[in-house]
Amino acid sequence: MTVVLWCILGFLSGSLMFSLWLGRLGLHRDIRQVGDGNPGTTNVFRAGGKRLGVLAFALDVLKGALPVALAKFVVGIDGAGLAVVALMPVLGHAFSPWVGFRGGKAVAVSFGMWIGLTLWEVPMLGGIGLGVSYLFIRNSGWALIADMLALGVYLAFVRPADPVVLSVWAGNLALFALKYRADLRQPPTPRGWISRRLWPSTSPSA
Repeated sequence: MTVVLWCILGFLSGSLMFSLWLGRLGLHRDIRQVGDGNPGTTNVFRAGGKRLGVLAFALDVLKGALPVALAKFVVGIDGAGLAVVALMPVLGHAFSPWVGFRGGKAVAVSFGMWIGLTLWEVPMLGGIGLGVSYLFIRNSGWALIADMLALGVYLAFVRPADPVVLSVWAGNLALFALKYRADLRQPPTPRGWISRRLWPSTSPSA
């Protein structure tokens, strides 16, 4: 019963569409009409600038971190129950009932979820890996999947294997693949600086 309760709380926490609401309150516009139409942090940055974007990011991280950290460190949920609870805020954001179950891509809330589950370890490595991926890959979806695959190698073979962490990673990867399926239908595109180095003859002459 405890696990079910925390699954519900985690899903409801994740379902809170802070980015969308900040856009309406602070910008008087629907951020789904900006950029890729995603009701998430990135479009708050695009529409409202750094300050509002940072606030949206912080709130999305918090709604992922808080229920997972409380379930793990305060209530003491572990094992398969913890794996399910950890994924609930991410699913809540991705399929929020507040927006007709068509939520965001769940990157910021996933970052928060991993903070709640592993404290600094996975968020730090995942954040660095995502930055490196973006240096090489233009498509957001492919950059994120590359980062997740590299993170999976670390979780499976470098740190002591933890079935809970690996289960959460697999669920998170599957959700990202679903949410970024439009990007993933296209082949990964290298950044311009890579193309110029690999195929210099295609670059415009000076």
